[in-house]
Amino acid sequence: MNEIITIDGPSASGKTSVAKLVAQRLGIPYISSGLLYRAVALMCLLENASAEEIEHRLEKHRLELKATPTQNLVYLDGHEVSQALHSLEVDQIVSAVAVRPAIREYVNQVLRQIPPPFVVDGRDMGSTVFPQARYKFYLTANPLVRAMRRVPERGAAFDTVLAEIMRRDEADKKQSAPARDAIILDTSHLDLDGVVRVVLEHIAPSSGPPEQNFS
Repeated sequence: MNEIITIDGPSASGKTSVAKLVAQRLGIPYISSGLLYRAVALMCLLENASAEEIEHRLEKHRLELKATPTQNLVYLDGHEVSQALHSLEVDQIVSAVAVRPAIREYVNQVLRQIPPPFVVDGRDMGSTVFPQARYKFYLTANPLVRAMRRVPERGAAFDTVLAEIMRRDEADKKQSAPARDAIILDTSHLDLDGVVRVVLEHIAPSSGPPEQNFS
């Protein structure tokens, strides 16, 4: 198998959980594009710089994503920063980072250097970054459901997380449009097994579903 599989969708739609398990079942790497945007957001925090300012400093930095069998490790200038990328502070500025054209192209170039096969999740992987991908999926879900999924990860109040998700939806609207040829799945009333089953039926019809839950 020498394919690229894209799984796009808004924040907390389940795309990361699904992409990881699909990759695991197919025995190929999983790539999280969003971590690279979060790494650029971290650059902003570390340098106390705006997204516009950091856009002009990208060439000073070296950004790498290394996929292991169980996770993605992100390195910024040779230092592993993966754990620092999942904070509310990063959440609050990553949308401003992701809309900057030079930053998007910078991240896209990092992604395009990764040799297939792999499963990649993001917001515009199928529509913009890998339009040649054979398999494209777009996951969505009700904002209330997505907030419930995200609360345990952030350690913040439900209302705070919901407000942030809705703000992210509006800010990411342009980048989050599904590819025209993507298969759209609403995960609001599906567990992880159900979503993965549908995806695998399109890719490898004989594959059975894994037994895990959304996280």
